[in-house]
Amino acid sequence: MRVIARKTLKDFWRAHADAEQPLKAWFAEASATKWKSFQDIKKSYRSADVLPGNRVVFDIKGNRYRLIVKIHYNTGIVFIRFIGTHAEYDRINASTI
Repeated sequence: MRVIARKTLKDFWRAHADAEQPLKAWFAEASATKWKSFQDIKKSYRSADVLPGNRVVFDIKGNRYRLIVKIHYNTGIVFIRFIGTHAEYDRINASTI
């Protein structure tokens, strides 16, 4: 998959150093795979949740952080829409971000 934009992840882990390794691992795995559907994601990420509009929520660092991506399965592109703490996640509309 092609992940857009890694800079969003880097900016986040600069502010939250404990998220760096988990986000790097997620990025490496997402970049090396070809998800065809949400079921493919669930095989590797059992705690991932699907949202409307081909969005997926990943729990990062033992569910301390939340990562929301929008996936275009047909083109193999993953757009990072949000990365934040649970408190920040609770203040957004995850279905429309």
